[in-house]
Amino acid sequence: MDEKKGSAATRAKNKYNAANYDRLYPYVPKGRKAVYEEAATKAGVSLNDYIIKALDEKVERDKKEREGG
Repeated sequence: MDEKKGSAATRAKNKYNAANYDRLYPYVPKGRKAVYEEAATKAGVSLNDYIIKALDEKVERDKKEREGG
């Protein structure tokens, strides 16, 4: 018999996420996750949003440095 894991809603969400997002698995030193979570909470955003914004800002700074600006 064909057994499917998870509910239909879970399978649909997983399918959507697989089609629309890339996954990153950053490893951070012990204790740093709590620091990042606290900073995100203070900023009023999720840890994921906080990390994405930090990465985007870093990419833009590096780009400007390379362009001499």
